[in-house]
Amino acid sequence: MGRIAGTLREKLSAAFQPDELEIEDDSARHAGHAGAAPGGESHFNIRIRAAAFAGQSRVARQRMVYRVLAEELAGPVHALSLTALAPEEARSQSVGSERGNSK
Repeated sequence: MGRIAGTLREKLSAAFQPDELEIEDDSARHAGHAGAAPGGESHFNIRIRAAAFAGQSRVARQRMVYRVLAEELAGPVHALSLTALAPEEARSQSVGSERGNSK
């Protein structure tokens, strides 16, 4: 796991105490595109399941995550695909089923 992915994991874990947290560096798929950084860690897919999302809309959940990751989204992270689930929601939903672009 790279430095930026590690920072994303630390911040999300501290803020939400998730039951599930998957972070995938998807930068290789975006090589040559705008915002792609040499060496990766510019495009991520995140799947997070936490009690903090219970009763929140999809947009509210995304905003909660974006607030926690504001520094990274303003700098090294160009794009983020986010799936944010409450504990009771199906575990079978795939990473990237809810899309949110940081820029």
